[in-house]
Amino acid sequence: MSQMASPGQSVESIHQWIFENGDKRTDPWLLVYSPMPVVYIFLIYLGVVWAGPKLMKHREPLDLKPLLIVYNFTMVCMSVYMFHEFLVTSLLSNYSYLCQPVDYSTSPLAMRMAKACWLFFFSKVIELADTVFFILRKKNNQLTFLHVYHHGTMIFNWWAGVKYLAGGQSFFIGLLNTFVHSVMYSYYGLAALGPHMQKYLWWKRYLTSLQLVQFLLVSAHTGYNLFTDCDFSKAMNAYVFTYCISLIALFSNFYYQSYLNTKAKKM
Repeated sequence: MSQMASPGQSVESIHQWIFENGDKRTDPWLLVYSPMPVVYIFLIYLGVVWAGPKLMKHREPLDLKPLLIVYNFTMVCMSVYMFHEFLVTSLLSNYSYLCQPVDYSTSPLAMRMAKACWLFFFSKVIELADTVFFILRKKNNQLTFLHVYHHGTMIFNWWAGVKYLAGGQSFFIGLLNTFVHSVMYSYYGLAALGPHMQKYLWWKRYLTSLQLVQFLLVSAHTGYNLFTDCDFSKAMNAYVFTYCISLIALFSNFYYQSYLNTKAKKM
């Protein structure tokens, strides 16, 4: 009888699988080959979330207006570019918007889509700066579980996407999210210009609604492919579906507490 693998052998087997089963096209790209750099980034991020407010407690909030204007409008440009890449590459490749397997070839269009996925993943690393800016400005009320959970988990989600599924129907998530983020960072960029812009920013609640629509569409998309014969990872579809349900619950609660419950208290 063969002996059962020891815990150490099981960990080594998982470790070996992670490295050997990645997309060979994306393995050489920054932060992709091993999960450890992303793990370190995540741990540093949690450390900043924990220690940052304590370090700022007896300090004045920093005035980051010029930096925030540049950062937010840079993120708008980046989001618009990624949206363009996801949309144009999917159309040129005749992607199905219902079920699209990953093209692991090195054809120009397959590589273009893989690069768009990597850039989207890297943008999630950049977006961790949102949290740092909240802390430096002493906007600790913004450091909610929803904010930290969403920012912290997205870097892992898209590391896995680029490592194993750089293309295929992964593009649908990127397409929706870059559109939403183009709108979101436009809002933040305009808000950073100063209080005189507030009269033009009445549409904040609709931004949250747009985010919820995004999660509903992704849930419907991945849920559909869980029950169809689609040559795309069922495990990833199941994970994305479950993850989106968690975001729908959290964003719905945020919407209720921010817009509906406030109205009820005023009545």
